[in-house]
Amino acid sequence: MRFDYTSMGFHTFDALCRPVTDLPPGGNTFFVEDFTLAVSGAAGSAAIAAAKHGLKVQAVGGVGHDLMGDWVLRRMADFHVDTELMQRCQGYYTSSSIVTTRPDGARPAFHRLGATGGFYIDDDQIDRLLDTKILHLGGVGLMDRMDKGRNAEVMAEAKRRGCITTLDVFASTPDDLPLIEPLLANTDYFMPSEEEASALSGLSDFEEICDFLLSKGAGAVVLTLGAQGAMYRDSTGKKFDIPAYAIDVVCTCGCGDCFNAGFATGLHLGRSVEDCVRLGQATSAQNAMGLGSQAVVSSLAETLRFMEETPLRQ
Repeated sequence: MRFDYTSMGFHTFDALCRPVTDLPPGGNTFFVEDFTLAVSGAAGSAAIAAAKHGLKVQAVGGVGHDLMGDWVLRRMADFHVDTELMQRCQGYYTSSSIVTTRPDGARPAFHRLGATGGFYIDDDQIDRLLDTKILHLGGVGLMDRMDKGRNAEVMAEAKRRGCITTLDVFASTPDDLPLIEPLLANTDYFMPSEEEASALSGLSDFEEICDFLLSKGAGAVVLTLGAQGAMYRDSTGKKFDIPAYAIDVVCTCGCGDCFNAGFATGLHLGRSVEDCVRLGQATSAQNAMGLGSQAVVSSLAETLRFMEETPLRQ
C-alpha cells in the first residue's frame, strides 16, 4: 500500500496565544507570554502527529486560495505529509481559528468555517484515497458536500477493500446523528470525546453512551475523557478503562486529534488494543504540554519514552 494512514476531513489554520483570561476592553491591548501557529482540525492535526511518528501519511480535505491555505500546505510538507488530494476550493476561505488559551488549558476560540465544507472526492480519486492501511475520517458535521452521503460511500468502499477505519466528529449535537449513523456500520473504531458523544447521543452515563453507539453498528467505541483517561468498549464485549497521564496542561487544543494519531500508530505497529489506547493517550498528553496542536509530539521514540517515564494519574 502507498500509505499507512490517510486522514480525511477537517483541516484548519490556527493562531493561538496564552494565557488569556479576558478580552481587552475597547481598543486596548493585553500582552501574552506565548503565541504560535498550527495546523489543527480532526484530520489535519492527526495527519501531522502520525507523520511525526514515522507513518506514511496522506492528507485529504480542502483549503482556500488564500495565505492560510498556503501555510497549511507548506506546513504539511515540512513533515512529508502527502497533499495531492488536498483541494483548493474555489469560493471558500481556509477554515481558520483564533484560539485564546486559558491558564488551565481550556481554549475558547473564534472560528471561520471554510473549505472543509467545499471539498469532494470524485470516483476517479477513490483508488488513491483508499491505497492505505488505515482510513481516518475526522470532522463529520463540517464536511458539507461529503456529509451528504459521500462519506458513507467512502467508508463502505474502504471496508470492502480491507482498510481499517477510524472515525471522529466535530462538537456533535443530536442533529448530527443522521450524518454519523450511516458511517458506523463500516467504522472499526469510533473515537469521540465524552462531550461529543454525550451531545450526539443525548445521554450522560458513559456506559449507556457506549452501548448506544455500539447498537448503531460501530465495531468499537473509544471515549476520550480528558483528565479521567479513556474507556474502550467493543461489539465483542471487550472493555477496559485506562487513566490519563499525570502532566501539567498548557493547552488542550488538538488533544483528541492527537489521540487518534497515536491510536492509529499502535494499529500500524500491530500493538494490542490496550497499547493502542496508551499510545493515543501518550500522544494526546504530549500535545497538551505545549501550545498548539502536536506541540510537544516529536517522534515515535519520544512518545514511547514518555510512556515509560510518565506516571499515570491516581
